[in-house]
Amino acid sequence: MQHDEFIGQVQARARLSSRGAAEAATRASLETLAERIPPNLAANLAAQLPHEIGEHLRRVAAAPDLPATGIRMSRAEFFDRVAQRSGADTPKAVHEARCVVEVTGEATVGGLTGKIRDSLDDELAEVLFAGSSGTAGA
Repeated sequence: MQHDEFIGQVQARARLSSRGAAEAATRASLETLAERIPPNLAANLAAQLPHEIGEHLRRVAAAPDLPATGIRMSRAEFFDRVAQRSGADTPKAVHEARCVVEVTGEATVGGLTGKIRDSLDDELAEVLFAGSSGTAGA
């Protein structure tokens, strides 16, 4: 999947008004995900995404203060970070992050999103992997 297609899919699924909003949602979601998952998993994910999008993961995964297992955070903390980074309110940030993860899953191969899901606690994974039309709430 190419960069423009990825961002276009996020924009359409999250029902965002602009490509800039889709870029912001993608950046916020992937940077926060990179904080939460082990750095090697973030690097593997980044390698399968368009370069510009993968940079959101690489930049955080390479941070020297990030623990090897990722930062433990509750579901609320995760989505609060996404909301703060994207400038959206929390319910909107939850939906946007789910759309980003859904498109990410379609853009990658080899069961990588399954490994990401397995690295998250069940409560966060259930919401984050519910998809663009899922019903799990924050």
